[in-house]
Amino acid sequence: MARQNATMGDDLPSLLLLPPPPHPATRPALNAAYEPPLKAVISKLKNEKGGKDGAVLIAALVSPVLTGTSVRQKSLSWPNTQSILADLYSIISVICAQLSVATDIHAGPGSVDVRIVLVDYDLARPLVTDSKPAIEPNNTVVVDLATFASAYHPWKYIFHPNNEPGYQLLSAYLKLFEGVQTLKQSQLIVVDGGLSVSIGPPVPAQSSTQTSPHSIVCLGGTFDHLHPGHKLLLTAAVLLLKVPEKDASQPCQFIIGITGDELLKRKKYAEWVQPWDERATNTLKFLTTILELSKDGWKKGRGPQVTKDNDEFVALFRDGTIKVRCVVIQDAYGPTITTENMDALVVSGETRSGGHAVNERRKELGWHPLEIFEVDVLDAEGIVHRSAETRDFATKISSTAIRKQKAESRT
Repeated sequence: MARQNATMGDDLPSLLLLPPPPHPATRPALNAAYEPPLKAVISKLKNEKGGKDGAVLIAALVSPVLTGTSVRQKSLSWPNTQSILADLYSIISVICAQLSVATDIHAGPGSVDVRIVLVDYDLARPLVTDSKPAIEPNNTVVVDLATFASAYHPWKYIFHPNNEPGYQLLSAYLKLFEGVQTLKQSQLIVVDGGLSVSIGPPVPAQSSTQTSPHSIVCLGGTFDHLHPGHKLLLTAAVLLLKVPEKDASQPCQFIIGITGDELLKRKKYAEWVQPWDERATNTLKFLTTILELSKDGWKKGRGPQVTKDNDEFVALFRDGTIKVRCVVIQDAYGPTITTENMDALVVSGETRSGGHAVNERRKELGWHPLEIFEVDVLDAEGIVHRSAETRDFATKISSTAIRKQKAESRT
């Protein structure tokens, strides 16, 4: 007996199952494999114009991203993983620019809020289905396919590519999803599979240099009108977390410095800057997609309890093992020079100099430097079908461009 029946409500998210990336995972190869299915799905969801906040699409990239035989000793190659994420979000941004689809959270009817979730699963290995799907987190934020099936539901639609890996992945997923949601045939939609070309045998994940995880990771930004660039930064940052066991004395921490309202008053189109509370709330809502695990899915409303304390929002995920703090920042350094006990700082190519400045200041304070991790910047490299929309897509997804568009739409 199914635990719940699906409703076709406009507020339900949809799922796109993406098979493992081709190897080597060059940008042109990723574009050939993933641009067709992503474009087909985004176009369909845009045209439905359902829901006052627009559509939400969870793009599950299913690949053997983790190494390690024990559930508490998993690891990944952060440089390789964030690079693929950056390429995927770049492809998504180009598609949305071409289709004139807004990409920020709660952007209104016709918008598509695409969120990438990494799922650890190897299609080459036989699926073990003798045990009931259960939520079994590991020491990273990446979940396996059984946990994903158990915690992410119900769906409006489930899309999959029209190719052998796409059908193979759908079959494995539906076996684990049995009894979670009763699906109508019309909710299972096949889309263009693209062209996945691999050269030589796949490189085992364990052959790449594995990244040491950290207990406290920090990131800063404005996070105004949360868009794909922000989503990439946030996702890449939480991949660095070392998640403790349920009964650990201390959770791991993700500290997000979010620029205070006062510092943004001179921004272009400042009247359209979202208030700090709204920017922090949207940041936590996005992170919920990656961090929250509940057997009820989003049936009872997905999201943690958020407490407000001394100009910061605090949320706990995964039975209190992950603590996320959204902190108001009023200068270039934020909590990195007020809190000594930190391990890692995540920056982009655009904020690289700020990371070095932080460590110089910490050195002056006699504190240990933070290990700096740089996330790739979104770009249109490797996109075959170039157009005016493709060439200037980067400006279309900036917070300033989003505010400009909103201002102009009201005049």
